[in-house]
Amino acid sequence: MTILSAAQEPPTDPQGGTSGRGTVGSSDASSHGGGATTSRATLPVIMLALATVVAAVASLNVALPSIARDTHATQTQLSWIIDAYALPFAALLLLGGAVGDRYGRRRALIAGLAIFGAGSVAALTVSTPGWLIALRAVLGAGAALVMPATLSTITATFPADQRPRAVGAWTGVAGASALLGVLTSGLLLEFWSWRSVFGLNVALAVLALAATLQVIPESADPSAPRLDLFGALLTAIGLGVAVYSVIEAPTRGWTSPWTLGGITAGLAVLAGFVAWELRARSPLLDPRLFGHRAFAAGTLSITVQFFGFFGFIFLVLQYLQLVRGDSALRAALSLLPMSLAIMSGARGMAPRLAPRVGARPVIILGLVLVTTGLLVISRLDGTSAYWSLLAGLLPLGAGMGLAMTPATTAITEALPAAKQGVGSAVNDLARELGGALGIAVLGSVMQSTYRDRLQPAGLPEQAVEQARSSLAVASRLGPEVARQAQSAFVDGMQLALTCAAVAAAVAALAVTALLRRDRAAAAVPHPASPPAPAGRPMDLES
Repeated sequence: MTILSAAQEPPTDPQGGTSGRGTVGSSDASSHGGGATTSRATLPVIMLALATVVAAVASLNVALPSIARDTHATQTQLSWIIDAYALPFAALLLLGGAVGDRYGRRRALIAGLAIFGAGSVAALTVSTPGWLIALRAVLGAGAALVMPATLSTITATFPADQRPRAVGAWTGVAGASALLGVLTSGLLLEFWSWRSVFGLNVALAVLALAATLQVIPESADPSAPRLDLFGALLTAIGLGVAVYSVIEAPTRGWTSPWTLGGITAGLAVLAGFVAWELRARSPLLDPRLFGHRAFAAGTLSITVQFFGFFGFIFLVLQYLQLVRGDSALRAALSLLPMSLAIMSGARGMAPRLAPRVGARPVIILGLVLVTTGLLVISRLDGTSAYWSLLAGLLPLGAGMGLAMTPATTAITEALPAAKQGVGSAVNDLARELGGALGIAVLGSVMQSTYRDRLQPAGLPEQAVEQARSSLAVASRLGPEVARQAQSAFVDGMQLALTCAAVAAAVAALAVTALLRRDRAAAAVPHPASPPAPAGRPMDLES
C-alpha cells in the first residue's frame, strides 16, 4: 500500500484543487451514496469504535495498584501490562491501515473489533502478569485494525468544508476517550475487581461490532497494491526491541550491554525499515512524505503530545492512589477536568482559530500549554492539594485539544483520498507510538529514580528488593518503608514529568522552525512556478 510522496501526487483539476483528495466526489464517498448523509449516519458508530480501542490504552492504568496486589506484579511488569497493548497497537497501525485500504475499511473494523472483544473475554480468566501481558498484546493487534479505519472512513465520507469539524470531533474523542475510560474503570473498581475493566471492553466491542454491521458502508481502494509485509515485520521488530530495552533498563541498568545493545539494535532495524521503504515498489510508508514540512510538523506534534499524555496518565494514577491514598474512582474523577479541557480545545477553540490565524500559531500555542501543564504537575509532592494538580491539568488538556486538530488535519490533507487508510494510520501511529514510548521512557525514568532513592534499612535483602520492585509491594512492608517508597516514587515522577515537559518545549521549537520555512517559501514563489494548488499542506500554515 503506497502513500504518495509530494512528487507523486495526482494532477490538479482546472479549479486548482488536487483531484481525488478526499472530496465528496471521490470514489470512496460516491460509492456509498453521498458524503453528508453517509457522514451523519456513520459518525456516531465510528466514534464508538474509536472510543472502544482508545479507552483501553489508559483504562487499565487506574487498576494497576489492585493488579499489583492481586498478581504480585513488579513495576516493570506493570509497565509491560500497559505497554503490551500500546506497542503492537503502534507497530501494526501502518499494516492495519493498508489492510483497510486494500480489503475494505468496514471489514477491517469488523475484524479488529472481533479480535479485541475475544481477547478481552480471555483476559477475564487470567490471574498472572505473564498471561495478562500476552492478552493485552492481542487486544493491541485488534485495535491496530480499528483505529485507522475510523479516521479514513471520515476523511473519505465528509465533504471538504465539513471535514475539519469532523476531524475535530475525531481528535476530541481520541484524546478524551482515554480519560473517560479511566473514569469508567474507576467507577467499576468501586464494586468489582480489575477484571471488570475487561468486561467493559467486551460490552463496548460487542456494541460497536453490531452497529458497524448495521450502519457502516464498505469503502476500499480497488487498485491497491500488495501489502508490504516485510516492511511491517521490520517495524514490529524494531519498535519491539527498542521498547523492550527501555522498559527493562531500570533493572538491567541503563549502561548495561543488554540495554545499550538492545536500543542500538532496535534503531538499526528501524533504519533498515526506512531503507527498505525507500526502495520498495509499494512501500507501507514512503519516507519522502516527511519532506512535506506540514506533514512532518503535524506528526512530530502529535507524537510528543501523546508521549507526555500517556506517560503522565501511567504515573499520576499511581501517585493519586498509592501516595495520596485516593480510591480508584476518586483518582479517575480527579482527571475529569483535563478531559473536558481536551474536548473544548479540539471541538471549540481549534476549529475556530486555525482558519483565522493558520495552523502554525495554534499548534505552537497548544504545545506551550502542554509544556506549562507538565511543569506545574511535575512540582507535586506527597502533601500537594488537589488545586495544585488542577492548575496543571487545565493547560495540559487545553493545549492538547488545541494542537491535535490542526496537526491531524495537516497529516490527512497531505494525502490523496484513495490513500486515506494508510494516511490516517500515520496519524494514529504518531499517537500510539508516542504513547508507547511515553509509558516506556517516562515509566523507566521514574522507576530508575525510585530504585536509586529507596534504600530502606533493617530489612532482609529479599524484602529490600521486593520494596524496590513496586510501590504497591513497599506499601505493605511497614509505615517507615511505605513513607520512604512514596518519597522515592514522587522524586521519580517529578523527574519523568520534567523530561516530558522538555520534550514538548523542544517540539514547539521544531514546529516553529518547520512551518516558518514553509511560510517563507510560500511568500517568495519562484518566477516560473505556478501557484500552489488548493489543498496542499502549506495552505494549513497561512
